[in-house]
Amino acid sequence: MCGVDIIVIGGGQSGLAAARTLLDAGLTPVLLEATEQATGSWPRYYDSLTLFSPARYSSLPGMAFPGDPDRYPHRDEVVDYLARYARALRRSGAEIRTGARVVAVEAGGKTNDGGFVVRLADGTTLSAPGVISAGGSFANPYLPRLEGQAGFTGRILHAAAYTSPEPYAGKQIIVVGAGNSAVQIAHELARLATVTLATREPIRFVDQRPLGKDLHFWFGVTGFDRLPARLVKTTPTVPVLDEGIYRQALRDGRLKRRPMFTRLDGDTVVWADGSRRPVDVVLLATGYRPHLPYLDGLGALDERGHPRHDRGLSTTHPGLGFLGLEWQRNPASNTLRGVGRDARHLVRRLRSRLGARRSRVGV
Repeated sequence: MCGVDIIVIGGGQSGLAAARTLLDAGLTPVLLEATEQATGSWPRYYDSLTLFSPARYSSLPGMAFPGDPDRYPHRDEVVDYLARYARALRRSGAEIRTGARVVAVEAGGKTNDGGFVVRLADGTTLSAPGVISAGGSFANPYLPRLEGQAGFTGRILHAAAYTSPEPYAGKQIIVVGAGNSAVQIAHELARLATVTLATREPIRFVDQRPLGKDLHFWFGVTGFDRLPARLVKTTPTVPVLDEGIYRQALRDGRLKRRPMFTRLDGDTVVWADGSRRPVDVVLLATGYRPHLPYLDGLGALDERGHPRHDRGLSTTHPGLGFLGLEWQRNPASNTLRGVGRDARHLVRRLRSRLGARRSRVGV
């Protein structure tokens, strides 16, 4: 394969936005997606997942999300949108390879300035001056260690493995987490099971539609969505967006919330006050961490496996970029509504770096 400027790793929302932006910038990308469909992790999210942003704020570059712009799209609508977006990219000339799992990215020369070699699981190797890592984090759910979990006789699972409430009917369930997914999952489980939300801090709610406008409208008006990440010393907890149904469920007791338990013991959970309660399932809605094992040997990650970067641009390897990281540039960085802006910013900086590199080597 000749004439490739940048290899994009990951065919979810971030990778698709990157490919579109690269084409618009006159660059030739090839997109590598490990699964058989360029829709990222969306098909594996829980069945009832609904976007927290209306359709009008949930589009990638160059293609509006279809239908009523004020509705909140369902998971399956997002999957369909991304599949259509990938087909449109192919018609525009982008090469998208599915079933192409990347196992390693290596420096293409003796220095970090010589481009990259990308190795696939089937033995194929590709090379390009630039690489954008847009693989997401769904494959790396964060599983905090719980005191007593080794002897716990119930089931512990992450929200990544949850699909629907029916298998948990009649169970005693603890959902750990205070974010949107934790509350949404706990609320639907409470229709069929006894559910308690366990959180370290009280759940912070914010009205979904203050003054009759969706919160994302106000994010745009106030500039919050573009708040530079460098101004935020500690990544804040995202509040739970609510039109009132979740708070009402807590008020009337259909859903309970308690401070985080201290330990598990056999078939019970032990609360901070020493009281116990039988529990069948502990469901961890505790988020995700970057999942970039193919970069392990490159020296582009820190000791935690997180990218060393400045607003998405690698600080160790010219020509390497990242897309879709949480708070990469601002609060919207890893969302449908924000990844397009990040892609334009990253491609502009990568193009400048690649141009400078070519000038130095006389290309």
